[in-house]
Amino acid sequence: MQVFIWLGLCLVVVIAWGILGIFEKLATDHLRPAVALVWVAIGFMLLQAFAVPTSFWRYPTSSLAWALANGVLCAFGFLALLSAMRHGGKVSIVEPLSALYPALVAFLAPQLFGERATLQRSLGVACALAAVLFLTADSKERQESTRK
Repeated sequence: MQVFIWLGLCLVVVIAWGILGIFEKLATDHLRPAVALVWVAIGFMLLQAFAVPTSFWRYPTSSLAWALANGVLCAFGFLALLSAMRHGGKVSIVEPLSALYPALVAFLAPQLFGERATLQRSLGVACALAAVLFLTADSKERQESTRK
């Protein structure tokens, strides 16, 4: 039963973040990335009205610090993502490329958390990195043909 819960939640992530990519592109068509980021933060705050636990401060300080650092890195990465789209990046390329961050997590997790690195996971990361070549090859060819 637990498997169905986390798999279902992962499906929610895929759907929400898939739609999110479209919304990001639409927002950066007319907003500077920093302005869009402020509106994203407002969206987060609206959700917090429903999601904040009643014992907000009753957690270890180190966990709160990690959560705060997570927020800072999330905002920094999101600002870079919005900037990439604002500066002409195609949403069909920028979104999948930016979604390769789990490859870094898969590489670091065995060193940091003692998780087991397996051949299957390594091949998965290799496939994800190969996707970069497939996603960007078309745009490189077009750039070269436009220069001629």
